[in-house]
Amino acid sequence: MAPQKTLVQKSLPVQILLFSLPLMVSNVLQVLFNMADIAVVGRFSGSLSLAAVGSTTTAVALFTGILIGLGGGVNALVARYYGARDKEGLGKTIHSSLLICLFCGLIMTAFGLVGSRTLLKLLNTKPELLDKASLYMGIYFCGMPALALYNFGNAVYSAIGDTKKPLIFLLISGILNVVLNLFFVIVCHLDVAGVAIASILSQYLSAFLILFTLFRSKEIFGLRLKELRLTGKNAREILTLGIPSGIQNGIFYAANLFIQMGVNSFDTIMVAGNSAAANADGLVFDVMTAFYTACSSFIGLNYGAGDMKKVKKSYHICMAFSFGIGMAMGLSLVFFGPTFLSLFTSDPAVVAAGMKRLTIMGICYGFSAFMDNAIAGCRGLGKSFWPMVMVIIGSVIFRIIWVYTVFAYFHTILSLYLLYIFSWAITAVFENWYFIKTYRSITASH
Repeated sequence: MAPQKTLVQKSLPVQILLFSLPLMVSNVLQVLFNMADIAVVGRFSGSLSLAAVGSTTTAVALFTGILIGLGGGVNALVARYYGARDKEGLGKTIHSSLLICLFCGLIMTAFGLVGSRTLLKLLNTKPELLDKASLYMGIYFCGMPALALYNFGNAVYSAIGDTKKPLIFLLISGILNVVLNLFFVIVCHLDVAGVAIASILSQYLSAFLILFTLFRSKEIFGLRLKELRLTGKNAREILTLGIPSGIQNGIFYAANLFIQMGVNSFDTIMVAGNSAAANADGLVFDVMTAFYTACSSFIGLNYGAGDMKKVKKSYHICMAFSFGIGMAMGLSLVFFGPTFLSLFTSDPAVVAAGMKRLTIMGICYGFSAFMDNAIAGCRGLGKSFWPMVMVIIGSVIFRIIWVYTVFAYFHTILSLYLLYIFSWAITAVFENWYFIKTYRSITASH
C-alpha cells in the first residue's frame, strides 16, 4: 500500500494547493447553501424570521463545530495510518470512527429536541424571536446524525488525498437544499420550519451518497458491514484525539454564546444586522479551514512516513496560504460589504448595522490563521489535549472576562467585536509554542 503520489512525492506547495482547492470549493458551497437558508427566509419571510434564524447560528455552530472537530481527529488518524502503510490499523480506525461519529450525532439530536428552547433562553433570545428560533433549531438538530456521517466520510477521503468525491456529493445535496428552501418557504409558506426541513433532507442525502461510495469501494479504506465494530485500541485513539479536537472546535462557539448574548442586548435591527454579517464568518473561515485540513493531513501522512522535514515545511506552507486567503477575503468584504449584505436583507438600517461587524472582522480574519493552523498541526502530530486546554483559556475564559469587563463598561458593538482579534492573538502564541515544542521532541526521538 503506497501513499498517494499527489500527497507525498511532488512539490509540496503545489500539492497542498491542489489538495486544498476542492476542499475550498466544497466548504464555500456548504456556506453558500447554508446562506440560502438565511437569504430565502430573510427575503420572503421578513426581518423577524431572519433575526430568529440568525439568533440560532451560534448555538447550532457550537454542536456542528464539535462534529467537524471530531472529523478532524478522524482525518489525522486515518492519514497517519495511511502514511505508515498500516492496513490493519487503517481498517479498524475507519470502522470504529463511523460508529463513534454516528453515536455523537444521535446524542446531539436528542439534546436539540429537548433542550433547544432552554439554550435559546439562556442566550437572552428576544421573546418575539423565541418561538421561531426554537422551532428552527429543533428541526435542524434532527439532521445531526447525517452531518456526523458526512463529516466522517469527508475526513476519510481527505486523509487519503481524494477531496473531489465529497465536493461532488455536497454539490448535489446543496442544490437540493436550495430548491427545497424555495419550495417550502415560497410555495408551502412554512417559514423557518421550511428552511430547517430543507437543510436536514439535503444533509441526509449527502451522508447517504458518501457512505454508499465507501461501502462499495474495494480499496483498503472502504467500509465493510461485517467489520463495523469498536476496536479497543483504535477507539481509544479516536476518542483521545477526536473528542478533544471536537471539544476545542466547539469551545470557540461556546465562547461565542457569550458574544451572542452581548449582541442580543442591542435592538432587533442590530441582531438582524449581526445575523446577516455573521454569514461572512463561515465563508472566510471555511475557506481557510481547507488549508488547516491540508495541514493536518500532510503532517499526519509525513509523520506516519517518518519524514519530519516535510512535516515542518507543510506547516509553514499551510500557514502562509491560510493567512493570505483570509486577509484577501476579509479586505474584499470590507470594500464590498453592502453588496454582500444585500443578499440577506433590503433594509438599509440592517445593512448599516451589519457593516459595523464586517468592517472590524474583515481586517482581522487573516490573523486567526496563526491560531488555527497551529491547532491543526498539533492534531496532525497526534496532540489535541493541551491545544484544547489552551483554547479554553485563550478563547473561552478570556472572552467571558472581556464580555463582563470591557464590553460591560463601554457597551458598544465595537467593544464587543474587538475581543475576537485579542483572543486569537493570545491563543496563537501558546498554540505555536506547543507545536514547536512537540515537533522538536518528536524530531529528537527520531
